[in-house]
This record gives sequence, C-alpha cells and structure tokens, in this order.
Amino acid sequence: MTTLSPLLDLDDADALVAADTDGVLRSAALAGAQVRATAGSFADTIGDRLGGLRPRSVVFVAGGGRAERAASLLIAGVGPRIGVPLVLTTGTPPWVGPLDVVVVCGDDAGDPRLSESTAAAVRRGAETVLVTPDEGPLRAAAAGRALFLPPRIAVREPNTLMRYVAAGVSVLGAVSDGVYRSLLPDLDRLADALDDEASQDHPLHEVFHNPAKSIAVRMADRRIVFSGVDSTALEIARHGSEVMLGVAGVVSAAGELSDVVRAVVHASRSAASGPADYDPFFHDDEVDGPRPEAAVRVLVIASPTAASAAERRTAALDDVDVVVSGVAEPGEPPERARRGAGLGEFESMALSATRLEMAAAYLHLMGGR
Repeated sequence: MTTLSPLLDLDDADALVAADTDGVLRSAALAGAQVRATAGSFADTIGDRLGGLRPRSVVFVAGGGRAERAASLLIAGVGPRIGVPLVLTTGTPPWVGPLDVVVVCGDDAGDPRLSESTAAAVRRGAETVLVTPDEGPLRAAAAGRALFLPPRIAVREPNTLMRYVAAGVSVLGAVSDGVYRSLLPDLDRLADALDDEASQDHPLHEVFHNPAKSIAVRMADRRIVFSGVDSTALEIARHGSEVMLGVAGVVSAAGELSDVVRAVVHASRSAASGPADYDPFFHDDEVDGPRPEAAVRVLVIASPTAASAAERRTAALDDVDVVVSGVAEPGEPPERARRGAGLGEFESMALSATRLEMAAAYLHLMGGR
C-alpha cells in the first residue's frame, strides 16, 4: 500500500476514480486529444491561408496563465530553429503591421487586453490568429478579419498548455509555404506520445509503474523546488510549479538550475540539524519544541539526452530527482516508453508537462499534500 493520505490509497484505482469528482485526472489526461483537435481545427478553418506569408515576425499576445507559458515554451524550444523572430507580449506592439503575424491566446473572451490587442492587430493589417473562444468582445474586435481557433476539447485551465503549443506550432508550420515544418514537432506523433504518457499515468497502474504517482509520492510532505537543465526544461519546471499550486494547492518554487543548486547547498549547510534521536511519531511540539524542517527536494526536468548532464550538475545535492520523459522508467522494459522513445527534446518536454499535470491531479485527490 502506498498512501499520501490515511483516507485514500494511491494504488486503489477505484477509490481514486470515485474521489475525482472534479474531473482533474481526466482533464490532465487530455493533452494528446487537445493537440489532435487543435491541429484538426487549424486544418479545417485556416488551412493554407497563411502559406503565402513570409512574416517579419510572429507576435504572441498572451492573456497570462497557460497561454503565456506556452508562448514562452515555444520561444525557448523552437525559436532558435526557425528563421523568423518570435515575440511574446501582453499587447499588440505599436510597430506591428501587414508584415507580421499576431497570435492572440487566452481563455477569457471578455479580457479587455485581448480585445484591444485584436482590434489593434486587425486595424494595422497584421494577419491575426485568435486561439480564444469565438464569442463576446473578441468576436466584435475581430470584425470578421481575424482567424479563430476556438477550443474543441473542454479541460481545466491548468491543463490547456498543449492546446496553445499545438496552435503555435500549426501557425509556424504554415507560414512561408511550410518551410519551417520539418524543424517543428510532428503534432500527430506528439499527440500519440502524449496519449501514451497519460496511459502510463492511469490510476490502474501502481505507484512503482506509474511515473505521475511516483512524482506525487516524492513530493509528499516535502519542500519542493523545480528546475531544468536548459531554457526549454526551465519553462516546464515553471509550468509544473504553477500547476501544483493551481491544481493541488501545493506551494513550490522554480528557478535556474545553477541558482537552485547554490541556494539548496547553502541552506543545507546553514540549517540546524535535527537531534539524532528525533522520531516524528513520538515528537511533542509543546515539550520537544518545533519539528526539524524537512530538507528541500529538487526535481530537475531534463530530456533523455540531457539526463546525464543534469545528474552531474546536481551531484552536490543530497535530495534530487531528475524527471526524464520519453524513456522507460527504472525497472520497466524499454518498450514501456513506446511511441515516446526517440522523440526530440521539445517533445520530451511536452511529455514531462503532462506527467507533472497528472502528478498535480493525484496530489489534489490527496488533499494537496
């Protein structure tokens, strides 16, 4: 039996499903479906309309939350590969014009920033794609001159990252007659790999064979810091920290790996060590004083090719786990990774994002511990 709560056993699939009255597990498991639906929506509603454009820049106007995180992830992960500048802003810049593509992202059709940005982009002649609901003030601001990609799969806001990622990849793959398509993730393959990741994280699988449950166990009653070996992994680390708070109410932090290692090593050296005879079962706060503070556990996001580098860079830490997706888990046969094996770095990061979202869902069911 593996538990985080005396009321719920992580290995009791029926109890987990029954406890998921808010649908957090199902929502977290729909990343692949979101990618597939977004790619299909793009083909149906936009198709080749962006093919003749050779944009000066692609500007992502994000309404915060997962939309902003997805844009940051795209800029970090695919920006260096392609020959067009990617810009993230909170509003349409004054220099935007007919030579630019503006992608407006957000879940709130009533957000005035998104409406104002849409109206400005359309007024200045920029090709405008709205990854937003097709309703309310946004529809009026678009004035029939913007292209809508409304959501087709209903999920909770913390789980919308891959919808925005898929929309951004679709836009970048369509411009300039598809010249950048070979440098971008294959969305069909990515959707299949995300489905496989969600399958591995299914409640039916026990903790030892379930990567998401394993992360939830490792986070139980610990102070957690997320980090990543590079800029793309760091965006996933920040996503994980934000989702843990938004879904499970778990307070954690995220930061650059070098800063995290330095801070944790310093904290471990300066912290007073607990008494040698400390036993949490018999400890009485009134008699024995405050309990010794649990050490910080660091979760480092890395692609399969960067896992060894992550282990070397964190060798000074006493309590660290390297989270790697797209490969078999320890103790699992190699075929366990299935279609996730051999994916590129960006795709591996997408799998890690889904794994963290599933872990947050399990922590939510445990009461946020």
